[in-house]
Amino acid sequence: MIAPFAVHITKGDQQPMAIATPNTASPTTGSGSNQNYSAALATVTTLFFMWGFLTCLNDILVPHLKTIFDLNYTRVMLIQFAFFGAYFIFSIPSAKIIDAIGYQRSMVAGLLTMGLGAFLFVPAASVPSYPLFLGALIVLAAGITCLQVAANPYVTVLGKPETASSRLNLTQAFNSLGTFLAPFFGGLFILTAARNMDDIRALAPDALQAYRLHEAATVKIPYVGLGIALVVLAGAIASFKLPKIEHAQHKVGEKVNDSIWAHPNLIFGAIAIFVYVGAEVSIGSFLVNYFGQPEIGGLTEKVAASFVAFYWGGAMVGRFIGSALLQKVKTGNLLGLCAVCAAALVAISMLTSGHVAMYSIILVGFFNSIMFPSIFTLGVAELGPLTGDGSGVMIMAIVGGAILPVAQGWIADHIGIHHAFFLPVICYAYILFFALSGSKPNSERHA
Repeated sequence: MIAPFAVHITKGDQQPMAIATPNTASPTTGSGSNQNYSAALATVTTLFFMWGFLTCLNDILVPHLKTIFDLNYTRVMLIQFAFFGAYFIFSIPSAKIIDAIGYQRSMVAGLLTMGLGAFLFVPAASVPSYPLFLGALIVLAAGITCLQVAANPYVTVLGKPETASSRLNLTQAFNSLGTFLAPFFGGLFILTAARNMDDIRALAPDALQAYRLHEAATVKIPYVGLGIALVVLAGAIASFKLPKIEHAQHKVGEKVNDSIWAHPNLIFGAIAIFVYVGAEVSIGSFLVNYFGQPEIGGLTEKVAASFVAFYWGGAMVGRFIGSALLQKVKTGNLLGLCAVCAAALVAISMLTSGHVAMYSIILVGFFNSIMFPSIFTLGVAELGPLTGDGSGVMIMAIVGGAILPVAQGWIADHIGIHHAFFLPVICYAYILFFALSGSKPNSERHA
């Protein structure tokens, strides 16, 4: 039996409700535990959609900017390095912001910062400048970091603890809806036409600069539109009365007789988030170029972008299915099964070619589906008032999406893109360890 840690949620003038942190069983299941948080959950779910959409647009920016600035795989992966590196820098500060102003206001701050980052794409495209694009991505990602640090634990404790993994998988399914739609959006508005690098390199300097200005300008309207949408959403979240979860955070200066470092499941979970995001982003970032290889699909960038959508769409479908399964199946067991399947599919893609290689790597997205929300809920189990700080550590580990794609880019430059996918296989092997052993909370380790 897992020892519960009770926290309280207060809504309006109602009495506090005793619940437990993720993956704990609460002995106090009074009427309050049946309180309906559907409206709050639906509101926060829109945030998951938005940051999924914006994150996946990076997979379109990778081939687009690679061509515009004539970059190799290592340099173009600086897009993901800048974006996901922001998680490492801003996660702990975001957790402190939550301690200072609460979850809801932190969500609003995150959305406004995201909006600023989206608007910064306009000057970056007007120059055009690759470093300015990277700077805009850092600001955008800083906002998403604050949003993730606030929203993930908020959903985790907003309801019955025994269904925390199921609930977070459901909201993450709408995150995957954003990642599914983003490649179609990017392919339609950003990837304007097929380009031949030899022809581009043959252009005179003035013609080359005119080409870069024209192609870079395709990002302006999409990102300005997204910036406006983010500001509007920030206003909507600010005006909505979300339930408070004051006892799932600690206020600045308040002493808590516990430490996040005393929870091995959090440490192992942070490493699992690092390798999971690194694997997922590494695969997604290379798919357009991978599908363009003659021995794989020989597809144009625009056509390949639509196939990338199915990689992320598989995650969406898997999360809806996983949300239902996790109400009946132990989270660690299902996570382990998905890790084995994902590793096997990546290996199959590496060892084959043509349609088998294409569709096996696309299918990995389906088994990626439950990984992030499941790792997250297992990692923050039994943290109680340290949940916000633990969330900061977990979100900081998303920096794996910055480091591993660059590493895979370096490998691809040296041995080819086809066989560079051995790196994600190693990542999924660690996730299997976490699912079966590393995810045990202290109550199980000390039992």
